Amino acid sequence: MNKNAIIHNIIKDLQSHIDPAYKKGCTAFFKESITIYGVRTPITRKIAKKYWQEIKGESKEHIFDLCEMLLEKGYMELAIIAFSFARNLEKQYLVTDFKRFESWLKKYVTNWALCDDFCTHAFGALVYTYPKKLLSKVFAWTKSKNRWEKRAAAVTLIHFAKKKTWTDQYLKTAKALMHDPDDLVQKGYGWMLKEGSNVWSAKIFNFVMDNKTKMSRTALRYAIEKYPKEMRKEALKK
Repeated sequence: MNKNAIIHNIIKDLQSHIDPAYKKGCTAFFKESITIYGVRTPITRKIAKKYWQEIKGESKEHIFDLCEMLLEKGYMELAIIAFSFARNLEKQYLVTDFKRFESWLKKYVTNWALCDDFCTHAFGALVYTYPKKLLSKVFAWTKSKNRWEKRAAAVTLIHFAKKKTWTDQYLKTAKALMHDPDDLVQKGYGWMLKEGSNVWSAKIFNFVMDNKTKMSRTALRYAIEKYPKEMRKEALKK
């Protein structure tokens, strides 16, 4: 089946699952305007799995082109499906795929949900596969003027925590973003530290204690969320 036909059928499936109440409620979670059909995420992911069975035999290039066509439509649900397809190709990733993924980040990621979905899964998996070549490129996003690239600099590293693989870029990134005024960037690196605390509890807590007067309260609260009550109280003391 050609790419246009696949996209037509995906959209048709999504339109048959629109939930008006969910669509209305979604807007409350975003500061930006969003374009959605109004399909709940678990259903969107089921649709992604359905169509993956139809395209999984195609070449990586063919599927990446399809992903880009889905992203160009501008709908949240289609982006979730595109990022799901891209993640399914993890075993075929090459270091050169960074250029394409980065272009998607810059062009199509327009809110925190898409940033987190893309970066903690497909993009995070790519960087994890080639850390020596790609971590420095990810760190460069901390200097970006784009809030989603800065958030991505942190949340992409969450994949390393999932794999229990330490990288010094964890703390380096937190320091680089520590004084950023954007609350969504603060929440991003705070979340990164929180996920890291699941694996490197002492190391992350020591970092928090050393830097708590420099961190925003938003980032600090995110970072310590999974520690015991007494440790959280200690971290929040001025």
